[in-house]
Amino acid sequence: MNLNNTPSGERIHIGIFGNRNVGKSSIINAITGQDLAIVSDTKGTTTDPVLKAMELPPLGPVVMIDTPGLDDVGELGKMRIEKAYQILNKTDIAVLVVDCTIGMTEADQAIVSFIEKKNVPYIIVMNKSDLLPKESIDQSTKTPNTIYVSAIADKNILALKEMIGSQTPSTQQSKRIVGDLLDPDDFVILVVPIDSAAPKGRLILPQQQTIRDILETDASAIVVKENQFKATLSQLGKPPKLVITDSQVFEKVAAETPSHIALTSFSILFARYKGNLKEAVKGAYVLDTVQDGDAILISEGCTHHRQCEDIGTVKLPRWISEHTGKKLQFSFTSGVAFPNDLSHYKLIIHCGGCMLNDREMKYRIACAQEKNVPISNYGIVIAHTKGILSRCADFLI
Repeated sequence: MNLNNTPSGERIHIGIFGNRNVGKSSIINAITGQDLAIVSDTKGTTTDPVLKAMELPPLGPVVMIDTPGLDDVGELGKMRIEKAYQILNKTDIAVLVVDCTIGMTEADQAIVSFIEKKNVPYIIVMNKSDLLPKESIDQSTKTPNTIYVSAIADKNILALKEMIGSQTPSTQQSKRIVGDLLDPDDFVILVVPIDSAAPKGRLILPQQQTIRDILETDASAIVVKENQFKATLSQLGKPPKLVITDSQVFEKVAAETPSHIALTSFSILFARYKGNLKEAVKGAYVLDTVQDGDAILISEGCTHHRQCEDIGTVKLPRWISEHTGKKLQFSFTSGVAFPNDLSHYKLIIHCGGCMLNDREMKYRIACAQEKNVPISNYGIVIAHTKGILSRCADFLI
């Protein structure tokens, strides 16, 4: 896969934080060697988080995030500061930029405490070091995660990049979507309906990523539409190691897959890859105890044009209502939106999170667990409503 096409959810997210006019945008431009961020002497130039996917040697594919100033003022300023703090939910490496001629402010100390609470690796960048006497810089460089630089003078920028590289999270490096279940020369059948919500000419992202992971194992992927699956299966000389299906055709594919062949869905695999599969399975069984009026949140990590038979807002609520026989209250969120108050929900059902990075997906799960609200996953819930959850998930736990 060309690194330039690496999905956002698989990139290291580097958040740049700091007060207004400390040089956050200048630091981003210096690190990347590009004019990615607008540089201005006017305070508050960056009013919303700005995300830019790019290549950053030696890290590879990253997302750089420029955030609003932590010392912004007024009601709008308060909202902008909240947005900056929210970015930490998806930040793998935090870079706090400080004007070294002023030093650490109360706002700087506050976000450092918040960063440490979230266990996010961070670096403190003392910018504008060209304005300080050399002896004062030398006296202060003993802190392991602090570095003095000058974005304008291009001073110590290479050392900063190396420092960021040393903080690279390793959480995703050993994880596989499906490759750890396969041996070389195995083959897998992937049942892929042509999704009208996907851009024309493309498969949806979880399907692309799963195919890539299969090929990296030196196994083979056979991709078919749901109406070709039964005939394809009958023509093979040996059974596949695994059948992976889109959750929307779970019932049909399950009926046509012999019981001795392992079956699961893309969404269930992503619950295992980016979430907590065991807890997500437990969450699905909460549907057996719901009562009339219970609130269920259905949350999607991306935004797309809703179709008339949208999986999250139409099909899933319908299947849940048919399964439970109860009149439930459904709420929906998509993209970066995720409620701060989850306490009134009986259950949260999340998509596979292919567009969210590992840290943000785990943050959402942690938010649910903090409020003792069960959280499950699209594919897991669909499998439960179709009576095939044990078959499709137990062997993965």
